[in-house]
Amino acid sequence: MWRDNLTEIIIFTFLFLLVSAMGFVAARWRAPKDMAHLDEWGLGGRSFGGWITWFLVGGDLYTAYTFVAVPALLFGAGAAGFFAVPYTIIVYPIVFLVLVRLWSVSHRHGFVTPADFVRTRFGSPTMALLVAITGIAATMPYIALQLVGIEAVLKTMGVTGESTIARHLPIIIAFAILAAYTYQSGLRAPALIAFVKDSLIYIVILVTVIYLPYKLGGWGKIFDAADAKFQASPAPGDGVLLNANNQWQYITLALGSALALFLYPHSLTGVLASRNRDVIRRNMSALPAYTLLLGLIALLGYMAIAAGVTPLPGAKEGSVDNNTIVPLLFDQQFPGWFAGIAFAAIGIGALVPAAIMSIAAANLFTRNIYKEYLRRDASPAQEANVSKITSLVVKVGAVGCIVFLDPQFSIDLQLIGGVIILQTLPAVALGLYTRWFHRGALIAGWVAGMGLGMWMLYQIPGANGRQHFGGSAFSLGEFGFDTTRTVYVGFVAVLVNLLVAVLGTLILRAAKVTDGTDGTTADDYHADAGDRRLVPAARTETGAGAAPEPVA
Repeated sequence: MWRDNLTEIIIFTFLFLLVSAMGFVAARWRAPKDMAHLDEWGLGGRSFGGWITWFLVGGDLYTAYTFVAVPALLFGAGAAGFFAVPYTIIVYPIVFLVLVRLWSVSHRHGFVTPADFVRTRFGSPTMALLVAITGIAATMPYIALQLVGIEAVLKTMGVTGESTIARHLPIIIAFAILAAYTYQSGLRAPALIAFVKDSLIYIVILVTVIYLPYKLGGWGKIFDAADAKFQASPAPGDGVLLNANNQWQYITLALGSALALFLYPHSLTGVLASRNRDVIRRNMSALPAYTLLLGLIALLGYMAIAAGVTPLPGAKEGSVDNNTIVPLLFDQQFPGWFAGIAFAAIGIGALVPAAIMSIAAANLFTRNIYKEYLRRDASPAQEANVSKITSLVVKVGAVGCIVFLDPQFSIDLQLIGGVIILQTLPAVALGLYTRWFHRGALIAGWVAGMGLGMWMLYQIPGANGRQHFGGSAFSLGEFGFDTTRTVYVGFVAVLVNLLVAVLGTLILRAAKVTDGTDGTTADDYHADAGDRRLVPAARTETGAGAAPEPVA
C-alpha cells in the first residue's frame, strides 16, 4: 500500500527531516554563554518576544491532536464537537490578567514552574508536590496523544506493519529524533520549529476550506450530508444541533476546558519564557485568531461525511479508528503532493507541543521533586542535566502509552488529564489574587476534588466494551436526578474542591491553626516589565527548596 503513496511519503519525510535539522540548529539560535541552567534550557532565557511567543504558545495549544481529534469528534457526534471553539474564545479573557500576574511574580523570584509559586505563596512543600505530581500526570497522556496524530498519518500512508514493532517503529524513530534535539536545544527547538508548523497548518486549512466545499457541491450539501447521517443514528446525543441530552455537557465541558487550558504546565512554560508582560498582553489579545483556524479545522469532520470517508480499522477487531478521517480526507480528495504537505503539517504539529510538554514535565520533576526532596544543594547545572534526562524519560513513557495501551484508551486519558489539572486551580490561579486560603484547606480540597473526579470517571463506560474511564460525560442520574443529561466531570470536581478549600479555611482560621508564610508581596505582581536584572539575583539567592526572602 505504501507504494501507492510514495509521493506523500517523500514529501512528509523531507519536511519532517527539515524541521528536525532546525531543532538541532536551534541550540545556536540566540544561544547564551551557558545553557546549563533551567532559565536557558527550559525557558529559552526568558527572552522570547511577541512573534516567537505567538507561534510558541499557539503551537503549544493547537496540537496534532486538535488537528485530528476535533474533526473526528464532529464526524462521530456532530455539534458537540464544537465545544472546542467557544472554550478557546472564553479562555483568553479569563487568563489575560492571571498570566500577567504569574509572569510578574515568577520573573521577580526566578520561578520556573507553577509549583515553585505555590511553594512560596503558601509555604507548603506538600501542596507544591501535589501541584507538581498533578502537572506531570496530566501532561503524560497529552504527549502520548501527539503520537496518535502521527500514527493516524502513518496508517493512512500505509507505512505501518502488522506486528507491534513494525506498526510503531516509525513513531519510535520520530520521537527518538525529537528527544535528541530537545535534549540539546531545550525550549529553543520547539520555538523555532513552531514557525514552520503554524505556517503549514494555515496554508493547508485555508486551501482546504476553499477547495473542498467547491468540489463537494457547497456548504449546503456538506451540512445536509452530516444531518442525514445523524438523523439515521440511534445515539441520543449526536446531530448538527445540540439537544436536551448534551447541552449541559457542552456548556460545562467548554467552561471547564477553558479553566484547565492554562493550568497545564506546558502552557505556562511558553508564558514564562516571554520577555515581559507586554508580550503576554499582546498575545492573549491576538491568540483568539487561532480559534478561527480551529473552527475551520472542526468542519473537516463534516466534509469527511460529505466525501464518504470510511475510517480505517482500529487496533481491536471490529473497531474503527476515527482519528484517520482527516488524513483519509486529504489522501482521497487532493493530489499526492498536497496530501504530503498536509500530513507533514499534522506530523510537525505533534513535535512542537510534545517537546514543550516534555520540557514542562521535566522542569516540574527537577524543581519540585528532585531538588525539594532528593538533593536540596543541587547546582543550576545539575538541575539542567536532571531536567534533560527526565525529558527523555517522559518521551519514552509517552511512546509506551501508545505501544502497550489501546490508542482509544489513550484518548480517554486526555479527558482524565483535564479533570486532574483542574484541581490545581485554587492554589495556582486563585492563589495569585489572594493568600486567604489556608494551605491545609487547599490540600484537603485537592484530595476531595481529585477523589470525586476519579470516582465519577470510574463510573463512565467506554467503547469496545470497557466498563470504566470511558470519557468525561457523567450522567446526572448517578446523583439521583431523574434525567438523562450529562455533565463534565472536571467541572463538578473543581467546584467540590473549591467548596472544601473555602470551608476548610474558615474552620482552620476559626481554630487559629498556624498557616504558612508568604514570600511574595504586592510589589511582585507589578515588577518593571523590562527589568530582567532580578532574575539572576533570584537564581543565586533562592531555590525551589527554599522560599525567598519577602520583597520590601
